[in-house]
Amino acid sequence: MKDVVPATRILDFFRTGFEHTAWRLETRQEYAADQETEEYQRFLEGIAPPPDKDGPWFANARAQTATGRRIERVRVVDEPATDNQRYLLATTPDNLAAGEDIRYLHRSTADAVGLSPEGDFWLFDSRILARFNWQDSERRLELTAEPDQVARACQVRDIAWHHAVRYEEFIRRVRSLM
Repeated sequence: MKDVVPATRILDFFRTGFEHTAWRLETRQEYAADQETEEYQRFLEGIAPPPDKDGPWFANARAQTATGRRIERVRVVDEPATDNQRYLLATTPDNLAAGEDIRYLHRSTADAVGLSPEGDFWLFDSRILARFNWQDSERRLELTAEPDQVARACQVRDIAWHHAVRYEEFIRRVRSLM
């Protein structure tokens, strides 16, 4: 199976596309979807993002995790963090409140264990791999169930999860370096 859909349909896929676990690796330094928002621009001006516990993503995450499904991520962060990475750190409490489990990993560690070249992806139920096509102005999502690609994504997930730390611990470590 290989399918290409607009990336904007990812929320639809979360409603019907997985039964147990949705797992993501985030490796990019910047995300246009964040940078195009007024909230992000205010963040750059020093205004903290307001809580957004009722937005579509958070409502859906709450609904999915309330049924026992897991939504997990590992975010790779540069040293020092980019503005976009700092924004994601600032908005993580909303994701956690919605039931997601988000962990963090410094890029130097990701590089040392061979994760950075893998790029961003979602892995659903260890059987469907979804990769974003960031080069395409339409931002498409490429879905596959090809066994070799899914198996590699599962290995990457396990390595990343092993080396990553919970948000609270990551924030504590980063603050202690300031």
